[in-house]
Amino acid sequence: MLHDLFSPSVQHSLDLVGIFVFAISGALLAVRKNFDVFGIAVLAEVTALGGGLLRDLIIGAVPPAAFADLGYFLMPLVATVLVFFLHPEVERTQNAVNVFDAAGLGLFCVTGTTKAYEYGLGLTASAALGLATAVGGGVLRDVLANEVPSLLRWDRDLYAVPAIVGATMVVLCIRFDVLNAYTSGVAVATAFVLRLLAMRYHWRAPRAWNRRSSAREEPEKATAQ
Repeated sequence: MLHDLFSPSVQHSLDLVGIFVFAISGALLAVRKNFDVFGIAVLAEVTALGGGLLRDLIIGAVPPAAFADLGYFLMPLVATVLVFFLHPEVERTQNAVNVFDAAGLGLFCVTGTTKAYEYGLGLTASAALGLATAVGGGVLRDVLANEVPSLLRWDRDLYAVPAIVGATMVVLCIRFDVLNAYTSGVAVATAFVLRLLAMRYHWRAPRAWNRRSSAREEPEKATAQ
């Protein structure tokens, strides 16, 4: 099905771009945490490949694409070298990195959902794995860095919701037999634009209704540049 939507070369190129941008975000967090070069490489690899690896293991697509394609493994190492030597300059282009990260989010939630369905999962499970493909690496990154995953923090702009919307659009297209390159592109673009709007207007998910918890909110830690 994926080959019907995009040619193999286009699919591979898009995957590498998404992997590279996700790896940049992992490497930057490692620098802020004062990790050594090995820690930077580990966080870059986990952020870039964690979601797809989780998906492939669940659906039985072995060996996972992360290990079957050398380019997938090497791209995070390229990001590691770039951030290791040029992290101040990369930090200054954070807005551009965020835009590409949003594009990767949209792409991976669509391709992850489609691949899960190809391997026989139902529509709901496919959408769930599409979400996991898009955000799983970021969750693993935060856990390894001893951070509360951004996905679970109320003071972070919406991240999972755009991916959920994109994955849902894909399964609806599958359900009504209208999934093609055009509708897939619309799903990618929708998730991408929603993420950009969430960052621009600081959209956040609501907390518990009528919340009266006496627990103090943990202040956001300042990050070293």
